[in-house]
Amino acid sequence: MGKKVKDITWYVLSFAMAAALLYYSFRNVDWHDFISAVASCRWGYVAVSMVLGIVVFYLRALRWRGYLLPIDPTTSRLTCFNAVNIGYLANIVFSRVGELVRCGYIVSNSAREPDGSRKASFDKVAGTVLGDRIWDMLSMGAVILLSLPLMGDRLSELFEKVNINMPWLIAGLAGLVGIVVLAAWLLKDKSSAAGKVWGFLRGIGDGLKSSVKMDSWWRFVVYTVLIQVLYVLTSACIIEAVDGILPGFETMGLTDALFLMVVGSLSTLIPVPGGLGAYHSAITLALSAIYGIPVETGIVWATLSHESQLLVQILCGGISFIHESVREKE
Repeated sequence: MGKKVKDITWYVLSFAMAAALLYYSFRNVDWHDFISAVASCRWGYVAVSMVLGIVVFYLRALRWRGYLLPIDPTTSRLTCFNAVNIGYLANIVFSRVGELVRCGYIVSNSAREPDGSRKASFDKVAGTVLGDRIWDMLSMGAVILLSLPLMGDRLSELFEKVNINMPWLIAGLAGLVGIVVLAAWLLKDKSSAAGKVWGFLRGIGDGLKSSVKMDSWWRFVVYTVLIQVLYVLTSACIIEAVDGILPGFETMGLTDALFLMVVGSLSTLIPVPGGLGAYHSAITLALSAIYGIPVETGIVWATLSHESQLLVQILCGGISFIHESVREKE
């Protein structure tokens, strides 16, 4: 009962946070101007960004399959694609639940051993999801570091606007990570909490090792690079969709698309369903602080960017769910 209460409390707080952030983002919007701006955008570019989003889902499925094949060689591309889509659909309703859902989907579609058990057990599949998420964080960190020469000034200015000192932030985060790792290692045999943290850290290390040791590891790297490139291109498509329609976007290019993609990715650290509110708040803050674009204008871009990809998640997740339901009946 205690766990159920905690889960319910977590979901209620998550929804409340999303509602508060959405209210904060849209509180001063003139809805007549908002609807007019959305209707005037170039929808062809929005459609292209949505197609790119579908390609990203498929590349994610292919990359994840590389983890799963050593566990169950019969795991198909379609199964992984459906699992990713259904997981995203679940995340729209309940934040972070999608990872558990896609694990269950893979297990339920896994081949059986002679004794009737599944080749892919839940704990093994969960380990692959953890490794996949770790590579997401590492690849985003690599994107930020490699792109600092291009957008370092923008990030520094953004942090200054919100009273964050970037060098001190990096040093503080590095120090905090170091302290946590050291404390977990020293206390792993003396504290159950420290033991769990150390186990999690070891799981991260195991996930990284497995990705390096997997067959055709170069494909894994290519998929990761392509995913990040497509994220930038989806952002660039939305910029093109409002170019000449919303003031302030006329001079933006790929570097600005990269910057907005990074800001949007950082907003996912806030645990709200489907990124609702968190993405809108982060993007409008960045556009206002760096480009001087009013929140009332920036929210149009944020809405087009977020809701177009949200629609992709709903469509892909719905189709995959229906496909799975039909396949079960067959």
